[in-house]
Formats: sequence, structure tokens, C-alpha cells
Amino acid sequence: MNTMTYKGYLGSVAYSDKDKVFFGKIEGINGLVNFEGESVKELQAAFHEAVDDYLAYCKDEGIEPEKSYTGLLSVRLSPKVHRQIAMLAKQAGISINGFIKKTLEEKAQKAM
Repeated sequence: MNTMTYKGYLGSVAYSDKDKVFFGKIEGINGLVNFEGESVKELQAAFHEAVDDYLAYCKDEGIEPEKSYTGLLSVRLSPKVHRQIAMLAKQAGISINGFIKKTLEEKAQKAM
């Protein structure tokens, strides 16, 4: 997936060959906000405008702009990978959940 970022917000980006237009939406928000442009420059400007307009709307309405998450995540793994993670967690002296949490937090921190 192609993406762009602005003010900490992520926009997913795609292209419609039929319509000859780039389009996208702001991800991870409490709502659906789309944007489009006929060139990359237009698309980027439309994305920035969409984020700015959305933030202004949220401020005016007293709405939290970011989508809320529960913090609970269920992941399906193969038995082999499950065993490997269990062994790595044991070696680290922590629970499987603690190992997965630590690993994902480190990965997410590096990505930002």
C-alpha cells in the first residue's frame, strides 16, 4: 500500500486508471475522509487540506480525531512459530504476551 504522512496522520493512496486520478483516505481516524488529485502534487495538497479540515472540524465539534483502540490484539500463528516464541520468551525470562508486547513496541518505535 502506498501512503503519505502529514501532521502524524497517514493517508492511504491508490490510482484509478479508469478515472485517471489518484485518490486516498485518512487512516486511523473517527470518520471517513477522502481526498484526490490528478497529479502527485495535487494529491499531496488535497491530503494536507483534508487533514487540516478534519482537525478543524474535530476541534469545533469537540470530537477526538484519532480512532480509539482497545489495546487487545489476537494473533493466529502456526504451532511452529508459537513454539519458537514460547522458547524465546522463556529465554528472556518473560511471558509469551510480554515477549510479543516488547517486540511489537520496539518495532513500532523504530517505525515512527
